[in-house]
Order: sequence, then structure tokens, then C-alpha cells
Amino acid sequence: MLTSSLAPYLLWAKSRQPATIDLAGSNLLHCALEELPGAREALELTAPNDNGYAPVVDAIAAHYRVDRSRISCATGCSGANFLAAAALLSAGDDVLIERPTYDPLIGVCRLMGANVRRFDRTFDAGFGLDPDAVARAITPQTRLIIVTSPHNPSGAAAGDEALRAVIQLAERVGAHVLVDEVYLDAASSARAAHGPDHSAARLEGPVIVTASLTKSYGLAGLKSGWAIAPPAIAERLRRTRDIVDNASSAPSDRLAALAWSMLPRLTARAGTILGGNLARAREFFLGHPQFELAERPWCSVTFPRIAGVSDAEAWVQRVLTQHGVAVAPGRFFEAPAHFRISLAGRPEALESGLAALGAASRDTIRS
Repeated sequence: MLTSSLAPYLLWAKSRQPATIDLAGSNLLHCALEELPGAREALELTAPNDNGYAPVVDAIAAHYRVDRSRISCATGCSGANFLAAAALLSAGDDVLIERPTYDPLIGVCRLMGANVRRFDRTFDAGFGLDPDAVARAITPQTRLIIVTSPHNPSGAAAGDEALRAVIQLAERVGAHVLVDEVYLDAASSARAAHGPDHSAARLEGPVIVTASLTKSYGLAGLKSGWAIAPPAIAERLRRTRDIVDNASSAPSDRLAALAWSMLPRLTARAGTILGGNLARAREFFLGHPQFELAERPWCSVTFPRIAGVSDAEAWVQRVLTQHGVAVAPGRFFEAPAHFRISLAGRPEALESGLAALGAASRDTIRS
């Protein structure tokens, strides 16, 4: 019997005090139904989706330029991560997970009975992925190495060179590398870059890439996620799904297929929202050097700390109580000096929220 949450951050997120300005989440600003023309007409209650709805599978394969045999659909990116852990881990296996990290990634591995080992992505290294840190932590029993790119919570990219080195380490012990890319497409849109060109799905070897329509396209309600893996592993994920949730919601699949058919429109929307917010955030941090960043924001989230403050928890609570602004405390990501800010919401909310954070930080420095 579980006596505590396997994912304390998500428990906090579901039960926390409401805020006037909420910068604690990280979903891209949600799409209204009117932003998907034809959505009402596309809705039906059934769909042939036993192994994934074909229009969705085909669209994902085309987006990443991979064969459809490599695609396994899932209930959101978290669902894809769960399927990967369930398919690849047994009790007693070792799994390596970056630190700081998004805590459901730890929770699912512990649920599978795996031994969770850690390697650090440090502030001083820009929260970059360090293959040497992975090499020091890997064991002959390691079966899975988990990274996020862009990194959750900092937003830093892992980088192809580092990922290739980690993949080589995994191959030596018969492990796989899971790369959660749920923020990647929005970050690419904001930089007018082509997301799949920067995806680890392009890399050779035992790599599993997970993502969804949530964080990059504002479609959290669809819970439409996927994994891209070598064909044999993708099939293993599909058969694992048989005993988890079997198949996606048919209405969700039909709306997801419609969304994929409008991807250029959704990509432009994401680029406009996140691109403008990134410019606001960069200007703010340039004018507020009391906030220390590992690198300038380029993703849906950023992870600052206040100079000289070793634990930001009390300050985060004070910002909420006195200014009505919510940010995510760094303790949920194993970095208590930091806090995570979402840059993916309404521009006016971000602008007001950042102004309040600046005022609150000046009060902290004066006190």
C-alpha cells in the first residue's frame, strides 16, 4: 500500500492555493475550440484505434520523418513515459535519472520496483547533460537512462553530442535512453526552427523519445501523447498498453487527427505566444540581476534563483500571499534555492507576474 505520493510535485499542483496570476504550470496557453475549425464536426464517439488511430500515427511519423512502426501512442507524454518504464524495467533493475528533474519520472520507476540512481545537471554547467556524470553513475544493472530535453525544470537543451555519448554508454550495458521532449516543439517554434530536426528521434541506437500535443500546442485536454522507439521496442510499448489503458479516447483521437492536419497553424500560434513571452522574460532578467539564471530563457520554463538565498520556499509563499503570484517551488525539483516559472501562458499575466516577482525580490534584498 502506498503511504505517500510517488509524485509530490503533482500532488502539490493539484491541491495548491489558487493564485491570481499563475506561473506555476507549464502548459502552453490552451486552445479554444474556435481555434480548431471543424472541431465540432470532427467529433464522434468511436474510432478504429486499437493500436493507435491511423491518421494520428501517420501524422506523427510524418512529423518526425520516421517509419510508422516506430510509433506507440499513449495518454499524454506522462502516459508514454509510464509505458516505457513498465515495458523496460523489472524489480531490482537500476535506472539513472537526471537531477534536478520532473518528479513523476522518479515515481514511475519506483512504482516498477527499480533502483533509482541519480546524475547531476548542474547550474554551473548551464544544466547541460554531462556524459561523464552518467558514466560515473551507470552500472551493469542499468536498464534505462532518463533525461528531459528541453530540461524540466530549467529549459536547457541536452545537445546531440552529449546525447550520442549517453547512448553509447547505454549500449555497453544493454540499456535504453528515454528522452522526454514534451517542450521541444514549442521551443523550436519560438526560434522559427523545425522541431523534428532537433529531436533525439533522429539519433541511432536504443533511444525512446516521448512527447505530446500538450506543452507545445495548447491541447492538454486531448491527452494525446506518443513514444518513438526502435520498432521492436515500440511494439513492446503497444503490448504494454494492452494492460494499462488499452487505447486512447476516440473523441480525443479524432480531434488530435484534426489538430495534426492544422499543425502549421498551431505551430505559428505557439511561436507567437512563446516567442513574445521569451522576449519579455529576457528583458526582465536583464533588468533584474538579482535573479540568477544558468542560461537565458529559450523554452516554456525557466528556473531562476535569487542571489544569496539558499532556500526560496518562504519567498515563494510570500509572493503568493502578498502578490497573488504562483511559481513552482524548487524543492519539488530537488533544487530548493530555485523556483520554476512558466513562460507559456497569457502574455499579460506573465508581464504582471514578472513585475511582482521583481518587486518581491527587491523587498527580500532590502530586508
